[in-house]
Amino acid sequence: MQGVHAVTVSPVVIPVLETARFVLRGHTLADFDASAAMWGDPAVTRFIGGRPFTSDEVWARILRYHGHWALLGFGFWAIEDRATGQFIGEVGFADFRRPIEPPFGDTPEMGWSLAAAAHGNGVASEVVAAAAAWGDANFTHDRTVCIIAPENGASIRVAEKSGFGEVRRTDYHGSSTIVFERRRGG
Repeated sequence: MQGVHAVTVSPVVIPVLETARFVLRGHTLADFDASAAMWGDPAVTRFIGGRPFTSDEVWARILRYHGHWALLGFGFWAIEDRATGQFIGEVGFADFRRPIEPPFGDTPEMGWSLAAAAHGNGVASEVVAAAAAWGDANFTHDRTVCIIAPENGASIRVAEKSGFGEVRRTDYHGSSTIVFERRRGG
């Protein structure tokens, strides 16, 4: 048939990371309901967009995570509790191409989000450290960045504990935000 071409897409291999209490793995279809519940919780999203996400936005997020792994070789992991097998959050890296000044370029941006029940138990510190170590071993970039709302003291503490330092304050979509940077091995 004239004008029809095919593109071969290689299988996406998402590494599995293990910590003492958690497994970081690629998202599966089975994670959708728990992820939608997490992103639909105002306690989770109050510093991330300021409103709960709809189920179609969560679906697009999961597809975006897989797209990052396929196109860029990095992305977000689902966080699974080793003891229960339950999905409790997400952590990883992305290139969101944010309209932020100055731009991040192709520097990987780290992010994390946890179900409210997992807050305050050292989960974020443990999984962010594991993801950052993976980034140190696998990125050619000499730094990673993250952005955090100034009111989000818990995430600021996690970032600082993981080697991120504040580099500037800026505005993103009309809200004040802090840009943090972590040098390789930070």
